[in-house]
Amino acid sequence: MRALIGGTGNANSSHQKINERMLRMRRAFEGFKVIDASQGVAGPHAAMLLALHGADVIKIEPPEGDWGRILGKTKANNTIHFVAFNRGKRSIAIDLAKEEGRRIAGDLVASADVVIESFRPGVASRLGLGYSEATKVNPKIIYMSVSGYGQQGPNRERPTVDGVIQAFSGMMVMNGSIDKPHRQGMVVIDTITGLYGFQAVSAALMRKVRFGTGSFIDMSLMQSAAAFQAAKLMEAASEGPSPGPLYSPSGVFETADGHILLSAMRSRNFEVLCEVLGCPQLAADPRFGSVDDRNANRHDMNRVLHERLRTRTTDEWLALLLERGVMASPINSYLDWLADAPVKAVDAYQTLPFAGVGSLPIASIPGCPGSDFAGNDLVPGLGEHTS
Repeated sequence: MRALIGGTGNANSSHQKINERMLRMRRAFEGFKVIDASQGVAGPHAAMLLALHGADVIKIEPPEGDWGRILGKTKANNTIHFVAFNRGKRSIAIDLAKEEGRRIAGDLVASADVVIESFRPGVASRLGLGYSEATKVNPKIIYMSVSGYGQQGPNRERPTVDGVIQAFSGMMVMNGSIDKPHRQGMVVIDTITGLYGFQAVSAALMRKVRFGTGSFIDMSLMQSAAAFQAAKLMEAASEGPSPGPLYSPSGVFETADGHILLSAMRSRNFEVLCEVLGCPQLAADPRFGSVDDRNANRHDMNRVLHERLRTRTTDEWLALLLERGVMASPINSYLDWLADAPVKAVDAYQTLPFAGVGSLPIASIPGCPGSDFAGNDLVPGLGEHTS
């Protein structure tokens, strides 16, 4: 057995004790069986979280494999995205277009607690694996269908991927610092949908334990994107399509050798920031006396802040600002984060070897108990457990 996340030997004794307690913790979903017939990211992410919390997750893949296995650079029938969202599962490869494949899948569904699928709406039923078919052999099944726009409505048949939902949901026009719509460079909506899916299945398992009932969960990328951006949707309805910032100053500023992120929410934070920057007159200016005032006059305020911040390097400003409790950060790359000493000190990730793709850093999942490597971190090969 090992600690929750491996480190470099820098963790203090209290952190090691926390890890040891997490490692001994019983997993919430031990004894539950999950059939993961989903592909890509959203459904597999939800199923992986169930696996890391103890569920026995059996991944049903077509003979050619989950299309997540070709999401990015492919090595030995694996990709980094497949590794990221499919740890801790077993894989069987069956052809659901054939009667024998459907029979095997049906037997698995009959003995399962949870089924997760991501076929186009209606396809699972045509394959004999829809919710109505599942409840005939397993009345208390928890069944989650993952799709782009949901199982009902005029868009139900529309094909989609993460970027399409970013565009559809308003996310691509949310960033006020650019002149054209901007796509997030990661599959953020798929990942969020997996989190909402895990939450929904977890609640459904609690209902099953307490009340003996099954559930049908209609989990769509479209609705997940809306829930994720709920505050921004409300702001747009209340204040117009381009609402102002939550508070000022907040954002990225140039320094003598790069950039820095600053955030000063309260008036006292702003006063201390101005003291450190050597412009206390800015905090005394009535144009910047409250959050609303600073938001309304932020361009004049930011002009002064930019001038002051360009006089020192990022590291120099960070040392001065953090000493006084001003919220600030360098603009890190992912590799900067991995190399950061405080990140390593709290064992925020560990590096593990994976077949084909090599050794990769695996970030700790908040609240997830420690796991045995052989049982929870390995990624299944295509059809590895079919026999």
